[in-house]
Amino acid sequence: MAKVLGVVLAGGLARRMGGGDKSLQMLSGRPILDHILNRFSPQVDSVILNANGDAARFARWNLPVAGDAIPDYAGPLAGVLAGLAWAKQNRSDVSDIVTVPGDGPFLPRDLVARMVAARAAAGADLACAVSAGQAYPVVGLWPVRLHDNLRKAMLDEDIRKVDRWTARHKLVQVEFAAQPVDPFFNANTPDDIAEAERLLTQMGDAA
Repeated sequence: MAKVLGVVLAGGLARRMGGGDKSLQMLSGRPILDHILNRFSPQVDSVILNANGDAARFARWNLPVAGDAIPDYAGPLAGVLAGLAWAKQNRSDVSDIVTVPGDGPFLPRDLVARMVAARAAAGADLACAVSAGQAYPVVGLWPVRLHDNLRKAMLDEDIRKVDRWTARHKLVQVEFAAQPVDPFFNANTPDDIAEAERLLTQMGDAA
């Protein structure tokens, strides 16, 4: 049976956080990445990180780190491409990757299963998540078979926006409840970290 690889997109510049890695910011005494992996890892066969620069800062997690193949911080689509490339080169048993941002500590625990099921039901190529009427293109299910197509689009056509590329393929959007906490809440700023702390306290054991 083909397997799904999880890819945490941790390659951004974190300008609104004052620089550094958003996934390494502390939340309730643990890095945000710990919260992500707690929810995400059980849903996939294995996890890799997409990040640029010195990979040693993620050494404690003992996870593979794949940097962008497209230079100059080309955005999350470059992270998707890096994940697809890593899977293609290292895991012939992986049919798809699921990407999630490195600043989202409240991921749904049924994210992967629901996206896989929705894509199959719709006969689609790709799936992405939606909550409270907002689409999250980088919370997505991507088949490894589209690696070459995406690479060509980025290198030859300079495509950088996720929506521009996904519009070329059949995409199904998968709706997730935004209550009691929006599962795609992003901790982009110090104020967001404070809000995430409040939400974790509110969630209690459900966190």
